[in-house]
Amino acid sequence: MEKLEHLKSAVAALSEISENEKNGFINLVSRYLSGEAQHIEWSKIQTPTDEVVVPYATLSPSPDDPAETKKLLDKLVVLKLNGGLGTTMGCTGPKSVIEVRNGLTFLDLIVIQIENLNSKYGCNVPLVLMNSFNTHDDTLKIVDKYSNSNIEIHTFNQSQYPRLVVEDFAPLPSKGQHGKDGWYPPGHGDVFPSLMNSGKLDAFLSQGKEYVFVANSDNLGAIVDMKILNHLVQNKNEYCMEVTPKTLADVKGGTLISYEGKVQLLEIAQVPDEHVNEFKSIEKFKIFNTNNLWVNLNAIKRLVEADALKMEIIPNPKEVNGINVLQLETAAGAAIRFFDHAIGINVPRSRFLPVKATSDLLLVQSDLYTLVDGFVIRNKDRANPTNPSIELGPEFKKVGNFLSRFKSIPSIIELDSLKVTGDVWFGAGIVLKGKVSIAAKPGVKLEIPDGAVIEKKEINVPEDI
Repeated sequence: MEKLEHLKSAVAALSEISENEKNGFINLVSRYLSGEAQHIEWSKIQTPTDEVVVPYATLSPSPDDPAETKKLLDKLVVLKLNGGLGTTMGCTGPKSVIEVRNGLTFLDLIVIQIENLNSKYGCNVPLVLMNSFNTHDDTLKIVDKYSNSNIEIHTFNQSQYPRLVVEDFAPLPSKGQHGKDGWYPPGHGDVFPSLMNSGKLDAFLSQGKEYVFVANSDNLGAIVDMKILNHLVQNKNEYCMEVTPKTLADVKGGTLISYEGKVQLLEIAQVPDEHVNEFKSIEKFKIFNTNNLWVNLNAIKRLVEADALKMEIIPNPKEVNGINVLQLETAAGAAIRFFDHAIGINVPRSRFLPVKATSDLLLVQSDLYTLVDGFVIRNKDRANPTNPSIELGPEFKKVGNFLSRFKSIPSIIELDSLKVTGDVWFGAGIVLKGKVSIAAKPGVKLEIPDGAVIEKKEINVPEDI
């Protein structure tokens, strides 16, 4: 493997990263080159039983006794994946500082939730943020404002790996790209070794912590759940992935399968072409991964020390300043097959409320939700269990533009779907119901007046309202 030897010496010379990072990167690349990817035999895939993917409704109630609850919570660490930038939504800095509702950011809501737990039960649940080199500096400044809160906040960085030049398999930074463009964070599968390398894992173990609840910082539904924690402690499950029933919006999400006696994650990238439609069907694969994960800390330590977490490698080709590069990444959910007594729990959809785009922001800022103690709670007045589907044109893509185009967020309790294209501006107190489509003609500004009630309509000119 001449390629690898050249790469090793080039990486050894990179002063920006630690020995741990260099070793982790070389390991990842050599696994990739040896093509050791697990081949899935389609005929061996089985639908998991209720023992393996436990229905949420069958979990025992969590303890009534506040002292018992405190004992449980004192075993817990909450970790949020905070490596992402708000660039897709037109924001600079970490995505977690975008304002979600009532002037509060994702991070504000998370802090308020955990503070409330700590105050209510007299426990000490710490919050840990896994940053990337993209979000580290900004996050440290932001975390400062919580210094007087009833919560211990820890941060650590996930690994920083060099992008690989496709042409000659050299690290991009050794070609003079020493800025941020030369590097990448290798996916959230990196959470396990990075937590260990940061020294945080051992520190938490020495405080008697047993489980970490890992979730994306932009999933507003990922709140601490006592029933899940209680179940894992009682049944000594080392790993739990929260899954939820697929809707047509989630057909690409990874699903849990039983395979050769183990539960494992099946991602669309692993599916042979001839089975992709079957994978996307809601009949055969009914659930998908929310990326809310509960993992035993001792088990993480054991597996990282044994170098046993060999998750599927996701090759992510990119172009940087006209150079074709490769990023090798892994996902935390794929680690499920390496843990003992790993399970899925089929949770209510309310535990999956990600904000990936301004269309999601419209949902959570509307009357469909209310904010109570930092929790975003769905309005009981909506009969339909699924949320309205919302498509906003490129004029609404950036948060700033989105906010300026709505004088106030419309009422959408009775909305089925909304599609907006073109230069559309919304007044205050608008009500949308049923299926609504609003399309401004090219070059024409379309203003929806204050107080308009629009039900099952297609609007192209003001007269249609």
